Amino acid sequence: MPRGGWPDEAVADIASRTDALRQAAVMPGADLQTLMDAALTELDAAIEAIGAAAGAAGAADPETQPESVRAERRLLHGVFQQAPVPLFLLEQDGTIRRANNRAAALLGSPPGYATGKSLTAFIDLPFRAAIQTQLAAAMRTGKPRTANCRMLTADGPIDTVLSVVAADLPGDPPALIVTALAGSARAGAGDAPDSKAADAKTPDAKTPGAKTPGARAGARRPAVKAGGDPAVAAMTRRLDTVTAVTRVLLDNSTFSEAVTLQRAARLLAGEIADWVLIDVERGGRLLRQFAAGPRDGQSDQVARLARGSNPDPESVPAQVYATGKSVLLAHPEDSAALGRTPDGAPLLMLLGATSVISVPVSDGTTCYGSLTLTRLSDKGPFGVADLGLAEELGRHLAIAIRVDRVFRKRSQVAEALQASLLPARLPDVPGLEFASAYIGATQFQEISGDFYDVFKAGDDWGIVIGDVCGKGQEAAAMTAAARHAIRALSYVHKTPGDVLAAANEVLCDEDFEDRFVTASLAFIRQDGRRARVRLGSCGHPGPAVVRADGRVEILEGEGLPLGLFPDTQPGALELELHKGDVLFFYTDGVTEARGTDMSFFEDRLADELAAVAGRSAAEIVRAVQELVTSFSSGELKDDVTILAVRVG
Repeated sequence: MPRGGWPDEAVADIASRTDALRQAAVMPGADLQTLMDAALTELDAAIEAIGAAAGAAGAADPETQPESVRAERRLLHGVFQQAPVPLFLLEQDGTIRRANNRAAALLGSPPGYATGKSLTAFIDLPFRAAIQTQLAAAMRTGKPRTANCRMLTADGPIDTVLSVVAADLPGDPPALIVTALAGSARAGAGDAPDSKAADAKTPDAKTPGAKTPGARAGARRPAVKAGGDPAVAAMTRRLDTVTAVTRVLLDNSTFSEAVTLQRAARLLAGEIADWVLIDVERGGRLLRQFAAGPRDGQSDQVARLARGSNPDPESVPAQVYATGKSVLLAHPEDSAALGRTPDGAPLLMLLGATSVISVPVSDGTTCYGSLTLTRLSDKGPFGVADLGLAEELGRHLAIAIRVDRVFRKRSQVAEALQASLLPARLPDVPGLEFASAYIGATQFQEISGDFYDVFKAGDDWGIVIGDVCGKGQEAAAMTAAARHAIRALSYVHKTPGDVLAAANEVLCDEDFEDRFVTASLAFIRQDGRRARVRLGSCGHPGPAVVRADGRVEILEGEGLPLGLFPDTQPGALELELHKGDVLFFYTDGVTEARGTDMSFFEDRLADELAAVAGRSAAEIVRAVQELVTSFSSGELKDDVTILAVRVG
């Protein structure tokens, strides 16, 4: 049935369908024979287009019709709706204009659901290009066409034979009538299916309990225990999924956003979707963070391509992020809905996605990105309940991202504040060698109360180490006050005891609630081949004196902590250091480090220091640091601060 001339648009349509055939040929599960039939059909169309003359005449619809004609149309409409086989009435571009009751039952959708959608949206991906070609051929030539394919139903894909005929409808533009019969037949392009086979596969509409073709084709259904309610089983699975994802998010001990997203994506890929895409806004752009799918060699390659394909502004994930509104594409028609890979291949085709959900990753205030789930044809399309589950998971992810970012920001602030409480570098003093180390507690990610400092104090060098009770910003405030007060007062007072007593008055005048500070302050002055040390202590563990010959003496820490009582009297001690001797300061994080046998490192400290006697200050500090870490198996309950000075 000639259709008139061939404008440029028709030639462009042929080129588009040919490109779709090329893409379908490389997909897993492609029926090469069907694609070959379609390619030959497109070749016929191209030949006809080259020789066709432009121009076509159209007929106008009559403004009025007799009652007999309108009655006839109503009769035909009723026959169409009640026909015992699935029937689709298509527009010239393949859009479904009408679908009868059996067609709706075949798809497993409500009446009218398919109207306005392309017929190919209900065809499995490897067959879409070939079916599009056969529809175009039937419209162009007016001859019946037949093709095998798999139709997507609510219960999964079923093998189907589509028969297409063109029809002239009085008063309307030409249309296509398509029948869909369950099963398959190796019919050539343009041949009609065997009527007996078609009758055998068509259920009897009058038989009580007769099932639709989709049900009789052995389509996959969710496994439900005998006597169980499928709706209850589905709700239980969704609840289990939410619980599992919540457990993963709460178990994020690293507080890493990347780890959070990766674990969630891998969990969801296989639970409710075949592929999971997570896109997050970075620097004003929506970037793909993760793509997770089936675990096999081919899918791993696809996952790499998907991860390297950032969503373009027109893609569904980008639109969902921009608008903050979810999208459910039970039967996506646009192959570019998920964007394209860098080489131009539609990502939806690459993933084999026949159903798509994309939801914003939003906590209700801030939208961080989008979560996209896709299914292969054997799982059936997503439904509204799946959309609700995805939206809930999107909120969970958003809250986890918010917590991770807040914690990371707090950690950065804590690190910066911690760095401000410790000297950037130790001074170079002829005849004295300084070394230090600080290790934060592994069980608490808060600002430490440990501090140390080395500074000039008149003709002496001052060395202070201390520890504030507690952690956090309040402890940091007291730490800063104690450190700077001791350093400033060392320019005014001549002995460590007087400095600590004055610092105690300063801290008592401030409102630090019940917090207190332990501290040790030493003034060191070189005197020929020896160094004289005056030591003051306020409740801090006394330093260790490591002699060059291996003798070790652990000094007692005397006095009461600073900041508790106005009349505190610091402890005082004087000693001499000779060449090679080391004065070793530390906080209680060293002595209270616990081993696997619940013993304390304090019991080993003197022996370990004796073993490293005679070494440089840096070597001694590094050795003790490594010993404490290995002794506690890396699980430090308190911060470890070490400061050593060696007479050179």
